[in-house]
Amino acid sequence: MESKLNLNMELVEKARASAAKVADDVQEFIDAHTTVTVERAVCRLLGIDGVNDVDVPLPNVVVDHLHEKGILPGGAAFYVGNAMAEYGIDPQQVAEKISAGELDLTRVPVHTAEEVRAAIMPVVNATLERINNNVATRNAFLKEFGDKEGPYLYIIVATGNIYEDIIQAKAGAKQGADIIAVIRTTGQSLLDYVPYGATTEGFGGTYATQENFRLMRTALDEVGKEQKRYIRLCNYCSGLCMPEIAAMGALERLDVMLNDALYGILFRDINMQRTIVDQYFSRVINGYAGVIINTGEDNYLTTDDAITSAHTVLASQFLNEAFALRAGMREEQMGLGHAFEMDPSVENTFLYELAQAQMAREIFPKAPLKYMPPTKFMTGNIFRGHIQDALFNMVAILTGQRLQLLGMMTEAIHTPFMSDRALSIENAQYIFRTMKDLGAELTYKEGGIIQSRANEVLTKATDLLAEIEKLGLFTTIEKGIFADVKRPKDGGKGLNGVVIKSAEYFNPFIELMKGKVAAE
Repeated sequence: MESKLNLNMELVEKARASAAKVADDVQEFIDAHTTVTVERAVCRLLGIDGVNDVDVPLPNVVVDHLHEKGILPGGAAFYVGNAMAEYGIDPQQVAEKISAGELDLTRVPVHTAEEVRAAIMPVVNATLERINNNVATRNAFLKEFGDKEGPYLYIIVATGNIYEDIIQAKAGAKQGADIIAVIRTTGQSLLDYVPYGATTEGFGGTYATQENFRLMRTALDEVGKEQKRYIRLCNYCSGLCMPEIAAMGALERLDVMLNDALYGILFRDINMQRTIVDQYFSRVINGYAGVIINTGEDNYLTTDDAITSAHTVLASQFLNEAFALRAGMREEQMGLGHAFEMDPSVENTFLYELAQAQMAREIFPKAPLKYMPPTKFMTGNIFRGHIQDALFNMVAILTGQRLQLLGMMTEAIHTPFMSDRALSIENAQYIFRTMKDLGAELTYKEGGIIQSRANEVLTKATDLLAEIEKLGLFTTIEKGIFADVKRPKDGGKGLNGVVIKSAEYFNPFIELMKGKVAAE
């Protein structure tokens, strides 16, 4: 890509090298540890599903048993596989016997690693084949209908009731939306389990469950066939159950997942050690399932100033890229996040926003960038809000953004009506159509405001990453360098679910999924 910003590419390479060293350092920690939710994700991928008589999910029953017995460091695959080898039963039967109090995994005679693998690998391979089929189905839809050029129109549904969400999602797709995101109910990211079944009550969103994923996927396929377009489904693979939700998404053919290496630490006070291990396995799964991840740098600008702290967004994008690469993801799956969040009362902020969006596009040319709308300075004045969203859409088409979460003029007033979404889609379609090739026609003034702003942000981000390289990621977070939020290494939620792996540990899904894409 030809640079319009005259970026100092030596600084880009220096920043990327610093991010790589930070990620390599953290990867040593990741490789030595596992967590309760990593092991629950393994259980889910082994086909363990359902709840017991008091509605505790069976993956939790199994992993809680491993943890209480002190054998979690060996991993769910080893101990479930060992029971399969001994008794000739499948993983679901192992879970049900543990739940009924009929099986203690510490009392099962220990088989050789070869025998354990022989027992479990047919189940592992069957799961991979299911995910392969999902990816093949997505590819077949895209081959039949084609894929969209330019930004995907990305909207949100959030009624709390999955059946109401389906009605709104279908309406949005018919109005022209390309991606439907189902917002999770408030606080689900802090639940250390995944609720079961279809749900009809939620606050500010709808529970992320495997059944809800299945229902929405089916509905979007129906409307997609009518519209002769493939409609992508998005949900939230973050919080205390990151890898589990990634597993559910892979099994039910989700296409996009909110998945950030640092978001849960900064904005949900989830322990950093827990999050950094969980994000790795979640990204291995998403990578294999062909999912585009959306990172959460836009959230930094809700707690920090978008003008003075733009470099922290860029630094985090470099880090998210480095962590995703270490999980085997392709750049084409990295929906690195940023946002149009500057104070509109400040002169020339449109130029600054344009500079930063173009900068992200040039630094991460293969990434399907996720661009977030103005929210922080929306006032309830719907007319001004609609103009702010129009300016946001203009920047997107001028700079080649890919995943465009549409702004709503009623932001700061209420959850959008279907009519609000229709107006937002119409706004974006009008601008994207009439300005389709305008970006290719424009160049930026040498040494002008736009070029100077981009290079200033790049310089500051490079310096910040060099500092993080010296401090290490954990100390950086403790100091509050990102989003002006400080988190202690041993604080937050979920630390008691982190353990050091033992010698017998293995995770067959990482072994077979990492660095590969299903059905390719």
